[in-house]
Amino acid sequence: MPLTLTLAEGAIPTGSEKEAVQKITSSMLKHHGLLGNKSMTPNVTAHVSVLPKTSTFSGGEEFSGVWMEWKVPAFALASREVQLAHFAEATEIISELSGGKQPIKHIYSNVIHTVDGSWNFNGIAMTNAEISEEISRG
Repeated sequence: MPLTLTLAEGAIPTGSEKEAVQKITSSMLKHHGLLGNKSMTPNVTAHVSVLPKTSTFSGGEEFSGVWMEWKVPAFALASREVQLAHFAEATEIISELSGGKQPIKHIYSNVIHTVDGSWNFNGIAMTNAEISEEISRG
């Protein structure tokens, strides 16, 4: 379940990207009741892109933004309660790492749910039921 974390340069201090990913990942797992799950944890992946401020825009104007995008099976981040809790925490993580300099209104998030059966989990395309079964083992 990859997290794509895209940051305008300077949104958080250089070198704190790893901490952001670790904390956001822990939040995702925690809010799904999977913190410490040996099957799920290694399948939550991430990549970070840091873009020059001249490459990030709002309303066509340059600005400092942060985007968190999850690509997950349909059962993940499906509950409104989980959505509210996780994204509030993830937004706070970025705000704190920025020292309060990154405006919360410029921290964005979204979720893309994958087609059932298309998710590659441990090297095998699995259905939601198969993933749930794998997670229950760990």
